[in-house]
Amino acid sequence: MQTLQVDVGHSRYPISIGPGLLTNRELLDARIRGRDLLIVTNTTVARLYLAKLTGSLASNSIASNSIASRRVAECILPDGEQHKTLQTAGRVFDALVAKKMNRDATVLALGGGVVGDIAGFAAACYQRGVGYVQIPTTLLAQVDSSVGGKTGVNHSGGKNLIGAFYQPLAVIADTDTLATLPDRELRAGLAEVIKYGCVWDPLLFDWLDNNMAKLLTRDVDALTYAIGRSCEIKATVVAKDEREQNLRAILNFGHTFAHAIEAATAYKTYLHGEAVGLGMLIAANLSHRLGLIDAAIKDRVRDILGKACLPTETPRVGAAKALELMHMDKKVLAGTVRLVLLEKLGRAIVTGDYSQAALDATLAECFA
Repeated sequence: MQTLQVDVGHSRYPISIGPGLLTNRELLDARIRGRDLLIVTNTTVARLYLAKLTGSLASNSIASNSIASRRVAECILPDGEQHKTLQTAGRVFDALVAKKMNRDATVLALGGGVVGDIAGFAAACYQRGVGYVQIPTTLLAQVDSSVGGKTGVNHSGGKNLIGAFYQPLAVIADTDTLATLPDRELRAGLAEVIKYGCVWDPLLFDWLDNNMAKLLTRDVDALTYAIGRSCEIKATVVAKDEREQNLRAILNFGHTFAHAIEAATAYKTYLHGEAVGLGMLIAANLSHRLGLIDAAIKDRVRDILGKACLPTETPRVGAAKALELMHMDKKVLAGTVRLVLLEKLGRAIVTGDYSQAALDATLAECFA
């Protein structure tokens, strides 16, 4: 098991990465506190891992409390990005109230990014804040969304417009859960790993370029390295800028375009990682058009996404519609869409100082 630390000053918590963690009773006992636990999951993950987790929790004791004193409740949500709404979050609140859970309760987010975001948001709001633990079961959640305390839900006008920065008590990433992950979900998770290589670590980018086949065939050592390195980078960036005032925004490379793609297609056509991959292509295209990077780097971004078997053709939603949706991005300041662009592999900038004509031409090329 690999253990990392996230330290944002007011909150410090561990990330545990490795196989068999859902049945590691000693680890669960150390990381999950409280007698009243609410496991939030979805219909897909519940069939696979809910009984395993509840069995492990029921077999534990907490401090001097008896096993009989612990209450473990469940809230099973529908699966899919289209359900990441206030209405679905309301189901978590309903479960907490129905079980008469108080401020000493702990919410466990067992699932992918959608489950983690909804459960974390509910934990941030319920009785003005209860503890929660991220137990991510998808590659995308293990390398990105479970770390850093971003929680929230989507709105019809844009992605993640309603939410809170709220750090978990711990992250427990059981790599065994990736064995049941559909190939498409695995590939979507790789997009976020590629992102880290683009904006922070060119050596990781090179490693991904050379080891993509191993990752796609679920080589355990390769996956463990990719998850660990991604979490190291995320933890480093979050420690420097928890609330995304400056540096952390680079981790949104491709996301402004991706969120527009997701909203334009009603969150039904693309997985989040697939949309991020397309967004990175568009951001690389614009970076090249602005003269920030040469064609070779733009082509390397496209090539590595192709190696990961991710989509490389953007939907024809129209340039005007894409721009309209981009203006709902959380990085917009004073009416200006700030974008994450590449200066070179491993270095990104966040800027609103770019040629509007270049952006218009890029959107016309990609979305028209």
